[in-house]
Amino acid sequence: MKFWDTSALIPLFVEEPHSKYIQPIFEDDRSIVAWWATPIECCSSFSRLVRENRITTTDEEALRKELDILADCWGEIDPTYEARVIAKRLLRRHPLRAADSMQLAAALVWADNQPENLHFVCLDTRLRDAARSEGFTVLPSQELLGTASY
Repeated sequence: MKFWDTSALIPLFVEEPHSKYIQPIFEDDRSIVAWWATPIECCSSFSRLVRENRITTTDEEALRKELDILADCWGEIDPTYEARVIAKRLLRRHPLRAADSMQLAAALVWADNQPENLHFVCLDTRLRDAARSEGFTVLPSQELLGTASY
């Protein structure tokens, strides 16, 4: 079981250069844990792709259905007081945006604040660095990605 950030989930749904790094991680272990707002973030990404004319509205509807199917199977970390406290601490410690601090806080709640030997799947550079600093093993490996993360 691995914690998945939205940045890593999108390449499962939409073919892009990072898909080749993300798909094997998913195939190896389909047990996903995600933050409560991850489906909202995914839908936001799908809508952005429509606005950018990279996908059609029909494609977007299909992607939302695929997302619903996957989200019905994953573990979800709800917003809690503990997660809020952790997210605020993370903002003082790392150069994260608010949503990213909540994403990492949810992962830490899932890890019971003991992230050693647990995996955090992410493509966002700042969030990857913060997750690694907090003790997670971050996937895909930096060696595999090189400088290709977001």
